[in-house]
Amino acid sequence: MRLKDKVAIVTGAARGIGRAIALRLAQEGADVTVVDVLDEPGRRTAQAVEASGRRALYIHTDVTQPSEVEQMVETVLDAFGTVDILVNDAGICPFKPFLEISPELWGEVLDTNLKGYFLCSQAVARVMVARGIHGRIINVSSISAIIGGEQQAHYCASKGGINQLTKSMAISLGQHGITCNAVLPGTVETDANRESLADPALRQTLTERTPLRRLGRPEDIAGPVVFLASDDAAYCTASLLVVDGGAIVTYQ
Repeated sequence: MRLKDKVAIVTGAARGIGRAIALRLAQEGADVTVVDVLDEPGRRTAQAVEASGRRALYIHTDVTQPSEVEQMVETVLDAFGTVDILVNDAGICPFKPFLEISPELWGEVLDTNLKGYFLCSQAVARVMVARGIHGRIINVSSISAIIGGEQQAHYCASKGGINQLTKSMAISLGQHGITCNAVLPGTVETDANRESLADPALRQTLTERTPLRRLGRPEDIAGPVVFLASDDAAYCTASLLVVDGGAIVTYQ
């Protein structure tokens, strides 16, 4: 087990990619704190972690609120005594044409997807630095940060910001032995997009634009995250790891 007895926090872990990451971290030996605002799914993820033999905690947290993030980190420290890994995955992607995006919706997406990553990373990094922990911070971004999206201007802007935040954090925190990397998924079928992917024409188009000829699964993202969280990636920082079945090359 590559992460035996490490302590991890995963935001947005109630379902989808975040849930798969939480479960895979546990399989590799980590104790996991599940952070989300979806209480029942979040508790189910924590229960699944415990069923794998690791300790788990669910904490309801709005990652856009500094006080809630600070309290979440304190609760983790009280329960586990430390934190070694942070995976930022909490995010939203309400599809909307560019001309119809309201300032309120723009703010909601940027707050959740970018400000939330910043707040959680800063709070956890402060603990790591103060305690001399050579930790791992991993941000879930998207290839949409690179290729754009017709109905995702707000989402793409937030993911582009995450990429630059990751690089900047890596520069600032490297001297403390903390690595900061990002994974950039392509189209991964989750609860958030399953309805839109039910359109046969859209599904066929996306599949045909992917060299591996299939859409991603949440588990496809969890493996690369485990790598970045492990000692195998000790010399990786500021990396943007594309995990998309090759789809990005068809957009270039």
